[in-house]
Amino acid sequence: MPLGRTGGCAPLRRGEGESKGVTIAMKSWIRNAVRHAAGIFVGVAGALMLALAGALPAAAGTGQPSPWQINLQGAASPVMESIHSFHFFLLAIIVGVVLLVLVLLIVVMVKFNEKANPVPSRTTHHTLIEVVWTVVPVLILVAIAIPSFRLLFLQLDLPKADLTVKVTGHQWYWSYEYPDNGDFSFDSLMVADADLQPGQPRLLSVDNDVVVPVGKTVRIQVTAADVIHSFALPSFGVKIDALPGRLNESWFQATKEGVYYGQCSELCGKDHAFMPIAIRVVSEADFASWVEEAKQKFAAAGAPARFAQNEPAAGAVAAAQ
Repeated sequence: MPLGRTGGCAPLRRGEGESKGVTIAMKSWIRNAVRHAAGIFVGVAGALMLALAGALPAAAGTGQPSPWQINLQGAASPVMESIHSFHFFLLAIIVGVVLLVLVLLIVVMVKFNEKANPVPSRTTHHTLIEVVWTVVPVLILVAIAIPSFRLLFLQLDLPKADLTVKVTGHQWYWSYEYPDNGDFSFDSLMVADADLQPGQPRLLSVDNDVVVPVGKTVRIQVTAADVIHSFALPSFGVKIDALPGRLNESWFQATKEGVYYGQCSELCGKDHAFMPIAIRVVSEADFASWVEEAKQKFAAAGAPARFAQNEPAAGAVAAAQ
């Protein structure tokens, strides 16, 4: 009697074993194809990102933001130049790590897939590899820490100043004083949209610019009259908190003439977005002329106008909104 009729193993039907083999092979091929496609996609995406980062550095302007900006604003001070260098140094390390991981993933997918390596290794420990993946990250962190501390020291160690500007943050405008140049002061408020002149950027232009001479070391003393603000100028590499009852100091040395814009970068109330900063860098002769004009202008205007808290420059803010 045939074996299949006595309860034993039934014989495979013709073509059944071949079909199962084809199915297994097809599944393995699909898995490998998906893995290779994922590796190629990651590689292409990384290459495109690197190409964009290298090809479009000019998308970042100097002194103010630019449409579709992908990089830091252009440097206009020694501190910002150092920040740029540190930024690109970190970018190189990041790209190197990403490429290393990508290469390792590709090697694993190609060399250790099911087809190329049907009998996987059962290795669980490897002293050399474990030492390497512990020591190398430590060395990378040390390489990052050294220029990081050097840059931090450059920002916080104030050199001898050629002039001092005291900055006071209010809700929601800035006041400036020049104690070394006649001790005059003025308020600086955002220009409303209806009053903008050609070439003035929206939400960044002010009625009274801060004016400083090019190439001179400017010490800024920053405080606040009400809540916490933050005085930030990207092209100068300056960002320092303005705290009520406390005087913080920073510095910059503008290397190029022009107008440089910043904004309060600490949430300070409903009109936080409407207290810009504008610093105009001029020649030393033009600065001296401006100082004489400013003494007369702001002395004639009397003490800087002070607005009631929570209602500063209501007309300008309303017009901008």
